[in-house]
Parts: sequence; C-alpha cells; structure tokens
Amino acid sequence: MTFSQIIVSQFADPFRIILLIGLVWTMMRTRAASGTLIPLAAGIVFVAVLIPMTLTAASEIPVKDQILAGLVTNTVITGIVLGIWEAVNRARKG
Repeated sequence: MTFSQIIVSQFADPFRIILLIGLVWTMMRTRAASGTLIPLAAGIVFVAVLIPMTLTAASEIPVKDQILAGLVTNTVITGIVLGIWEAVNRARKG
C-alpha cells in the first residue's frame, strides 16, 4: 500500500473523524485557559499515534508509515472541522 493510499483510507475512518471533532470541540470550550495551538497539536499527534498502536496490530503496513500518514490526515481533518466550526459561528452571529 502506497503512502497516498494510506492517507485516503484514513480519511474514511469514522473513529478518527469523531476523535478529531471531539478534539476541536474540547479545544473551543477550553480555549481561554489552555490556548489553541498546543492543545490542537498535542491532540493531532495523540490520535495519529493512538489508532495505529491500538487498532491495527495485524496490519502489514509499517507503524511509522501509519503514524506519519495520520499526522497529515489529522491536520487536514482538523483544519476542515475548524473551518466548519468558524463558519457556523459566523453565520449564527451574523
């Protein structure tokens, strides 16, 4: 499996998407106390490491490749979720 195929398969992982939506939701609620960048970066890395280490033990894809692809995928998904969150907030206020 190529690196791009790993990334595409991770974009379709509902568990990853739900974890990242929860990450953004939690960050928005605690933004005043903990900021934005550090919680998001830590959460992206956590999810990128958590899923390959716990759910794909019998996979033939090296864990390092899964984690690196997870970092890319998680960053993109988190950016999309943040964009949607901000668009909804602007529409509500606007």
